[in-house]
Amino acid sequence: MADDVITLENVKIERDGGVTFIILNRPEKRNAMSPQLHMDMCDALDWAEMDDQTRVVIITGAGGNFCAGQDLKLYFRGTEDDPKLRVKARRAAHEWRWNRLSSFPKATIAMVHGYCFGGGFTPVIACDFAIAADNAVFGLSEVNWGVIPGGLVAWAVTNVLGYRDAIYYSVTGDQFTGKEAGAMKFVNKSVPLEKLREETMILARKLEAKSPAAVKYTKEALRSVRGLSKEQALDYLDAKHDALKLNDPEKGREKALKQFLDEKTFKPGLGEFKR
Repeated sequence: MADDVITLENVKIERDGGVTFIILNRPEKRNAMSPQLHMDMCDALDWAEMDDQTRVVIITGAGGNFCAGQDLKLYFRGTEDDPKLRVKARRAAHEWRWNRLSSFPKATIAMVHGYCFGGGFTPVIACDFAIAADNAVFGLSEVNWGVIPGGLVAWAVTNVLGYRDAIYYSVTGDQFTGKEAGAMKFVNKSVPLEKLREETMILARKLEAKSPAAVKYTKEALRSVRGLSKEQALDYLDAKHDALKLNDPEKGREKALKQFLDEKTFKPGLGEFKR
C-alpha cells in the first residue's frame, strides 16, 4: 500500500516506505510519451532525487502497459508548427530517459508489463535493473514505417543486447516476450505477471537496505569503467574508493569493519552491516 500519492498531468508518484514508484500515466494511450509526459517525468525524477525518504525508484506504467513509445501525433504532428515546443519536448525526452536515469544517484528498477515499444526501450536500459512480466511484449517497430530507432534507442540497445540480437530485432521489427528478454539479458529476469510487483518489491527492499552512498558510488563506478582501459579503470576505481570513504555520511566502512572484526556481529556475504 502506498504511503503517499502525487499526481502530475501525465505521471503519478507513489511512495511505499523508501521505495518510490514513478508511473507513466496515460493508460488510454498505452502510456505513449507526449511532450507533457516527458516534462512531467523530469519533474518526477527531480522530486525523487531530492526526497530524503526515497531510496529506490521503480519506473513503470499504468493500466497494464509499460510504454508504447512516442505519441506520434502529439510529439511530432503536435509540435511541427511550434519549433520551441519541439526543442523543449526533445530536450525533456532525452533528459529523463537517459541523462537523468542513467546517472540517478539512487537505485532504479524498470518494472515492465504489457507493451514496451520504441522509445520505451531507453528508460528500461537506463535503469540499473529491469524485471519484466513473462508475457510483456517488446518491439522495435520503427523499421516497419521506414525509419531507424529514434533518439538514443539504437545506441542503447547495442549496450545491453548482444550485437546479433540488436541487429535482428532492429532490422526485422519482430517482437519478443518478457521471457525471451530475460533469456537475452535485456532484463535481469522475467516472472509471471501476477508476481511482477511482488518480485520487483523484493529486489527494491533488498536495495533499500543497502548503504545509500555505497549504492551511488558502486553504480557510478560500474557504469564508468566499461569503456576504460585496465590502467584507466584502476586509477578511476582507486579515486572512487577514496571518494566514497570521504563522502559517506554514515561512515559505513568503519562501522562494517568494527562489526566484522571486533564485534563479530556482521558477515559481509550474508547481509548488510547495522547502519
